[in-house]
Amino acid sequence: MAPEHQFLTANDVADTLKVDVRVVWGLLKSGELRGFQVGGRKMWRIEASALEDYIARQYERTARDTAVSAPREPQSTPTAD
Repeated sequence: MAPEHQFLTANDVADTLKVDVRVVWGLLKSGELRGFQVGGRKMWRIEASALEDYIARQYERTARDTAVSAPREPQSTPTAD
């Protein structure tokens, strides 16, 4: 039996991410979020697993960017007593 796919609309993804649907369309057009068009120009379908992959990549990117740009604690220098 073939695996069952769960598809979301661009509006579903926008609701999940709490962003405007135009942001989702931009992610789809740039390839950052995988999906495909059906029918009309703005009729996209995104597999639920593709959204989960996107979210995981964003967490990784945020952690990497935060680690690089986080201010470092000043190192104490020994003082002469």
